[in-house]
Amino acid sequence: MKILLIDDDSVFRETLGRSLRKRGHEVAGAESQEAVACCRHFQPESILLDLKMPGESGLALLPQLAEIVPGARIVMLTGYGSIATALEAVRTGAHDYLTKPADADQIEAALSGRARNAGIAVPSLDRVEWEHLQRTLADCGNNISRTARLLGIDRRSLQRKLAKYPPPR
Repeated sequence: MKILLIDDDSVFRETLGRSLRKRGHEVAGAESQEAVACCRHFQPESILLDLKMPGESGLALLPQLAEIVPGARIVMLTGYGSIATALEAVRTGAHDYLTKPADADQIEAALSGRARNAGIAVPSLDRVEWEHLQRTLADCGNNISRTARLLGIDRRSLQRKLAKYPPPR
């Protein structure tokens, strides 16, 4: 199988690419900026696409990639897993959705279509809230006051919530 790995983390891309090559797949890797050109040139059968990347996000790239290779199986991979992003990815054209950390077996199964939605686990509401706070904080450049204003909560309340350990998945 020809697989295109699109992720901004070059170490992850190379490690996963090496693992998939050992399993007999032809693999190419790309960052978000070079993804469209690489997809046109490589013509993959399957695409593993990271959700959150600098520049264009995986959700923005997904329709373009699906247009270039309409028959390709596209799997969204993210460290920021939530039900909302999973639904948006599937609505946009992804065939499956996995959360990091995902091992090579899970990824290979999703890329080949053997594990429909195997990566989606229903998180607790506490976990969803904690992930949302972390994403918003990161989007605000780790500025607590700005994040609290954006979320409409008191700055001290936000600090207390952020000081807690992440709830279990």
